[in-house]
Amino acid sequence: MTLPPTEQLHLDANKLDPQDPVASARALVEGQIAAAASARGALDAIARGGNAMAQTIRAGGVLHYVAAGSSGLMAAADAQELGGTFSIPANQLRIHMAGGLPTGVEMPGGAEDEADGLADALSTLQPTDTIIAVSASGSTPYTLTASNLAQSQGATVIGIANNAGSPLLESADIPILLATPPELISGSTRMGAGTAQKIALNMLSSLMALQLGHVHGGMMVNLRADNDKLRARATGIVARIADVDAESAKHALDAANGDVKPAVLIAARGISPKDASAVLDASGGVLKSALEQDK
Repeated sequence: MTLPPTEQLHLDANKLDPQDPVASARALVEGQIAAAASARGALDAIARGGNAMAQTIRAGGVLHYVAAGSSGLMAAADAQELGGTFSIPANQLRIHMAGGLPTGVEMPGGAEDEADGLADALSTLQPTDTIIAVSASGSTPYTLTASNLAQSQGATVIGIANNAGSPLLESADIPILLATPPELISGSTRMGAGTAQKIALNMLSSLMALQLGHVHGGMMVNLRADNDKLRARATGIVARIADVDAESAKHALDAANGDVKPAVLIAARGISPKDASAVLDASGGVLKSALEQDK
């Protein structure tokens, strides 16, 4: 029986030598780099996934991140950043992790084989919702159950796995295969597989934000400026896009109650907050279109 790649022994595993920590470190970093490159083979699927997520947010649906173990940590990390980075409303985000999100240092390993409570947790699924299901093996019972429940309710399933032909990829509406090499420490999918998963998840949410108009010229124009660092960043973004000084940018942000997009229009065009909001609404919230419309 041939083992799946996530369980195979890496050809360079013997380079992990306690007597040569530098060579061991080199083998580990090369393993991570090779794993990261797997995302290049999934660009089309990742782009489709980002579009599906954007459609869900536009329609008022919910993004459900579902996973177990280290994949769950990768999924949760992405979901928990979407509020502060792109101001995605909390009521449009859910995290479902086997055994629940850990509150200490121990991971609930056995929970990935169980699906108790999933049916209740996903009972409100709508066709406008999207499930982002992540599993290194592509066969984790918890994740597969969630995928099946989602499809029975007409929700879109984005499946992310590291083994080709795995059940999750076979059943997903948008299968994302991250064909990572075997792990340097065999079966430790928190490493290469986890790295590739994090990259894919970050790409999905970033492409979603791009489609929603939350990214302009590589800047986060829909961030939630709720601390000093982010307020300073928001001021810099407004000043850069509107081509004004920092003081003018601060005044515009104050007038826009801290919202970057209307603040840019206020600073760049000298219009009122009400007019800035109207221009943005007419452009679907896309700042580039709003700036061009208001010329």
